[in-house]
Amino acid sequence: MKFSGHTLFNNTPVEITIADNRVQSIREVTAADTNILIAPAPIDIQVNGFAGFDLNVATVTPEDVRAMVRALWRVGTGFLCPTVVTGSFGGICNAFRAIVEACKTDALVAHAVLGIHLEGPYISAEDGPRGAHPLEHVRDPDWDEFQQWQDITEGKIAIVTLAPEKKGAIPFIEKLVANGIVVALGHTNASADDIQAAIDAGAKLSTHLGNGAHARIQRHPNYIWEQLGADELWASLIVDGHHLPPSVAKSMIRAKTLDRCILVSDAVALAGMEPGTYQFAGKSVELTEERCVRLVGTEYLAGSAIELARGIENSVRFAGISLKEAVSLATRQPMHLLDAKAQVESETNLILFEWNAGKYKINLIATIVGSELVYHTETPQ
Repeated sequence: MKFSGHTLFNNTPVEITIADNRVQSIREVTAADTNILIAPAPIDIQVNGFAGFDLNVATVTPEDVRAMVRALWRVGTGFLCPTVVTGSFGGICNAFRAIVEACKTDALVAHAVLGIHLEGPYISAEDGPRGAHPLEHVRDPDWDEFQQWQDITEGKIAIVTLAPEKKGAIPFIEKLVANGIVVALGHTNASADDIQAAIDAGAKLSTHLGNGAHARIQRHPNYIWEQLGADELWASLIVDGHHLPPSVAKSMIRAKTLDRCILVSDAVALAGMEPGTYQFAGKSVELTEERCVRLVGTEYLAGSAIELARGIENSVRFAGISLKEAVSLATRQPMHLLDAKAQVESETNLILFEWNAGKYKINLIATIVGSELVYHTETPQ
């Protein structure tokens, strides 16, 4: 099997030869299919679940994790940070063990997992900032507890999202940073001083900026503006049209600049499912026809139901940036944030697709992860 197309970032015509589902060669050619684009495999640093597989239920298994990762390959997400949210100590332990065992028993899944994202439980207890996280499990930072989790994951926790106003948060952030972990601010009701103290301690990212917030806040100052204006902080953004209205996504991307923005899906198990009412993090949530996930009976969002490719499309549509720039927000930027260049570039990791500029639509043709063809449009799903 051979594919030909042009690389997205430098427009080089190349031919990719596949045999036994593995890349045998990639070579420059004088002419290639002008309709097919070739780009690095996207990286999603915040995935709670997908296609019915939920990382945050008591019954999650290594098989679920492997199936979730492979389902993501079929929609073009090559790498990810499986995301474990606020829960009991034992529940979080179980999720971590499932992820670790999945990586141990499947080398390709291990290659795709760039680290684990722990979102909570050290977050705001307030309605709004807490989002869909269960109140009964929200707590103050506990280094001994965290070390037990890091031992279980064998050092795989790469990102921790927390609220810097929590008791003991600042020295906790300092310890995380000293251990090479990316600290993200999120699900927070922090003051400007709290945010600055977290930045001074080494916090580097704002998790899904503009979300995990009160439905109504003071015009200014507030914790969204403070993070948006902090040049030291990168920002991850859920560009699904629900979490951030188009004008807000455009403004945030321009304010943060393309160098400090990262696209995430924040996908939950409902992504890829039919509209209806489901359970997420112990709460009833509704997936609407418009692919919006809300806590039943409230206006609060509970994760997203999109894949990362839709965020790329929407970033071009909403923010007026180029396709190259949008793809970079889902490839180069997260790679640099996680310092994952060695793992990402150790083997061939690509997507091949057609771009419908009129409809802002990515039509995925193939996904290659770890030099293996893991999805092709002719492959049964």
